[in-house]
Amino acid sequence: MTAIKDSVVLVTGGSRGLGKALVEEFYARGAAKVYATARDPRTVTHPDAVPLALEVSDPASIQAAAAQARDVTILVNNAGVSLGARSFLDAPVDDVRREFEINFYGPLLVTRAFVPVIERNGGGHLLNVHSVLSWLGVAGSYSATKAALWQQTNSLRLELRPRGITVTGLHVGYIDTDMTTDVDAPKSVPEDIAALALDGVEAGAYEVLADEITRNVKAGLSGDLAALYPQLTA
Repeated sequence: MTAIKDSVVLVTGGSRGLGKALVEEFYARGAAKVYATARDPRTVTHPDAVPLALEVSDPASIQAAAAQARDVTILVNNAGVSLGARSFLDAPVDDVRREFEINFYGPLLVTRAFVPVIERNGGGHLLNVHSVLSWLGVAGSYSATKAALWQQTNSLRLELRPRGITVTGLHVGYIDTDMTTDVDAPKSVPEDIAALALDGVEAGAYEVLADEITRNVKAGLSGDLAALYPQLTA
């Protein structure tokens, strides 16, 4: 179990969407300080948050953030991007690479930089934001990046446990944020997902399945592929 009260948190992509909701929820649960990162820290609007410049695909930016935020005990890898590279055959390869740089290598580099910080502060917690698309390959390279991040999280959970750092993966379907503006489908409210995620952090949950579609897809992984992909039987 992880105590959020009096903790010091860093949330990547903390200026809007789910990241902003997570910042608000951490403060509501008594966090002592929350660093909210963004490419442009001026976009961070929470009155109590500590704005911090961070580009998760830039190692120098990550090291500068780790040097400044030396009191962190909880790290949230939330920053991500979807460039619409839905076809592995037709999408620009540069878009595929960019999605992996931000969605997979970004969390990896940020985690590597902050694990020593969290260790020096007595241990803590890592929360990685995945997606139902970690398990459902319908969004091209975005799905692939989230599947890869899921396995990164699974490996880190084993590697970090002896070092006093516990790990939670958050899986969720569409959230009503800027990223899903053009999506015509049911969407969760960011504040609701943030609350569920931090319930999981406090409970020491390995994974948080934050909505019905995510729970159904996870349950279907052990079944026949045609159940997940009805296109195969059309």
